[in-house]
Amino acid sequence: MGTPRFAVPSLSRLLSDGHDVAAVVTQPDRQSGRGRKLTQSPVKLLAIEKKLKVLQPPNVNLDAVVETLASLKPELTVVVAYGAILRKPLLELPSIGCINLHASLLPALRGVAPINWAIIRGEKETGVTTMWMTEKVDAGEIIFQRRVPILDEETASELEDRLSGIGSELLSRTLTAVREGNAPRQAQDHSMFSYAPRLKKEDGVIDWEKDAQSLCNHIRGVTSWPGAQTTFRGEPLKILRAKVLEAESTHEPGTVLNVNEGGAIAAAAGRGSVLVITVQPPGKKPMNAVDFARGRRVRVGESFGT
Repeated sequence: MGTPRFAVPSLSRLLSDGHDVAAVVTQPDRQSGRGRKLTQSPVKLLAIEKKLKVLQPPNVNLDAVVETLASLKPELTVVVAYGAILRKPLLELPSIGCINLHASLLPALRGVAPINWAIIRGEKETGVTTMWMTEKVDAGEIIFQRRVPILDEETASELEDRLSGIGSELLSRTLTAVREGNAPRQAQDHSMFSYAPRLKKEDGVIDWEKDAQSLCNHIRGVTSWPGAQTTFRGEPLKILRAKVLEAESTHEPGTVLNVNEGGAIAAAAGRGSVLVITVQPPGKKPMNAVDFARGRRVRVGESFGT
């Protein structure tokens, strides 16, 4: 069970390891993009390529869906970023149980957006965890974990790509242990949990009052969705990449301090300042900030944000 590109390496690894994948369950095709065209999930595309049975129920917990899956007589269900909570009948369906690959070091960052929130909150380290699933989301017994450093300027999408490969390796190790009957069951310390809720579009809005490091963490953490959003001259503008500038500033947050500062735009934060490196105006492709500044004739003293 999986949906986004994060889950693709895991499905690929299951197949290359020789496991019998009786079916792939993924979310229904969704409308996306400016044309609102129906788009198939990355996991579905791989499953079709590999000629696997694909199921896309709108509600995976319906009795009819459970009956269909029961007819496959599964030994194990592997869940990787599927996008829905499994209820008790589904969890009890496979003879061995259900295993989940989660992109954090549980019990930290339970929830659907652990990669984003790890970066937004300024964590220096994260990782991947395999666990036995229970009815309480992301609270099951831990099988294996692997710690991974977060690189200084790494965005959420870049970290997601790294963790997807590392996670597929951990999943392979996990299934070997399950098959050999020695997969660990380590209880989580529930008093240490933190939560990583689903990001909303408004979570992308940049708060220029934040200190420079927090502001840059936010921009990295909401890439590529919902994207870091601000305004310039009253028009929407996305900032795709920025980094902390050592220079302090006494100007109002969001004020343009310098243009072509090392190939970027220097702007004031609530404390300190940042280099705006890559931006994307509405309907345009990403561009470096200096090209944006030249095209718009950006002047020192103008401001990002409202």
